Amino acid sequence: MALAHSKLTAQGQISVPAEIRKRLGIVPGSVIEWDEDGGKIVVRRKGKYSSEDIRRVLFPEGPPKRVSLKEMKEAIGRGIGERYTNAIRRH
Repeated sequence: MALAHSKLTAQGQISVPAEIRKRLGIVPGSVIEWDEDGGKIVVRRKGKYSSEDIRRVLFPEGPPKRVSLKEMKEAIGRGIGERYTNAIRRH
């Protein structure tokens, strides 16, 4: 049973029914993508999460503290040293 119906205009445009917009969480300016799956056409919201959404999840307390290149290299060296030491202990 179909969720909703749309009519194609002469210009090849359709209106997305309100219930479908609500289900997909799309608003004016949202991009939807069309895909084929086993002979069926699937319509879904593209890029459900923005880079800002992802940043908030990764860094809930704000951006990470800035570090110098020297500090980065030292931290990488410590990490490699720890990994190497643990690998030797296992053998």
